[in-house]
Amino acid sequence: MSRFQNRRSVVLVVVLLAGGASLVSCGSDSSSSDTVPATADTAVDDASSATDTASTAEPKVNLPKVAPTKLVITDITDGEGVGAVAGDLLAVHYVGVLSSDGTRFDGNFGSSPFSFTLGKGQVIKGWDEGLLGMKAGGMRQLDIPADLAYGDSGSGDVIKPGAALSFVVEMMGIIPATDPADEPQLTIAGAAASSTLQSKDLIEGKGDAVAAGDTVALHIVAYRGDTGEKITSTWPEGAPVSLTLEEGGSLPGIVKGVPGMKVGGRRQMTIPFADAFGPEGNTEMKLPANTDLVLVVDVIAAL
Repeated sequence: MSRFQNRRSVVLVVVLLAGGASLVSCGSDSSSSDTVPATADTAVDDASSATDTASTAEPKVNLPKVAPTKLVITDITDGEGVGAVAGDLLAVHYVGVLSSDGTRFDGNFGSSPFSFTLGKGQVIKGWDEGLLGMKAGGMRQLDIPADLAYGDSGSGDVIKPGAALSFVVEMMGIIPATDPADEPQLTIAGAAASSTLQSKDLIEGKGDAVAAGDTVALHIVAYRGDTGEKITSTWPEGAPVSLTLEEGGSLPGIVKGVPGMKVGGRRQMTIPFADAFGPEGNTEMKLPANTDLVLVVDVIAAL
C-alpha cells in the first residue's frame, strides 16, 4: 500500500480481497495520515482508460522555488475524455518527493497502478482535491502544502512534520461510480463443502479478457457457501474495488477464478474454504470455520 494512503478501508476490502491487506499493494510500506444507472455491461462503456503509450520510466519532479502554502496544480499533459470527479475509481502511476530537497519517498512507475476512490478520504487531501478534473492519459504535478498532506504529524522516517510534498501523477484509468441499485439480486442455494473451485458465467462480457497478473476493477457480492446467506458486498460503496490477479493480491480463489472473464462479465464462483479463509473462517464476515465462499463477481474494467 502506498505510504500516503489513508489506512481506513471498508470491511470487504480488509477481509475479503486480501485477507487482511488493504485495497492495493504497491509502493513502500504504509503509514497512517491524519485524515485520512449503469449495469455491468454499460458501465464498461462509461469507463475512460489511458492509451497503450502510458509511461513506464519515472518522470522528473520539478521542485517549487519556495515551499507551497496552497495546493499548486500543473498539468504536464492534458489527457482525453471526461475529467475525474468525486466517487470515481482512479488508477494512477506516481512518484512523490519532498518539495524542499527532492528526496524521493514513494513511486510506482513501471509496476501495477495504484487505485483508490476519489473524494473518499482514502488518500491525502492534496490528492483528493488535486486530481479532480484530471483526464485519462494525462500527467499532472501536485505541489502540496503540509496541511493537505501529513501536517504536524509527518509520516515515517522521511516525511517530517510540516513537510510539503510534490508528486507527478499519471492517470492510467478512470472508472465512474456505479449505481448501488444495479447490485445483482440472486438466490444462492447452500451446499456441502467443495474440494474444487466451481464457476459459471451469468453474463458474458463484451470487452477484453483479463489474465493472470492483470489489475482489474471488480464488484463482488459474497455469500456463505453452506447456507447461501449474503454476507457482504462492494456495491453499496458506489465505486468498484481494484486488485491485481497475482499471488498475494487477493484470496487465492479470486486470483484463480477471475482470469478468463471479459470486461462487462459476471461470474458466480464457489471457492473451497482452503482457497478462502481456511479452517479459521472469518469472524468479521461471520463466515464459520471450514466454510466455502460463494462470490458473484462483475468485471467493471481492466486497469
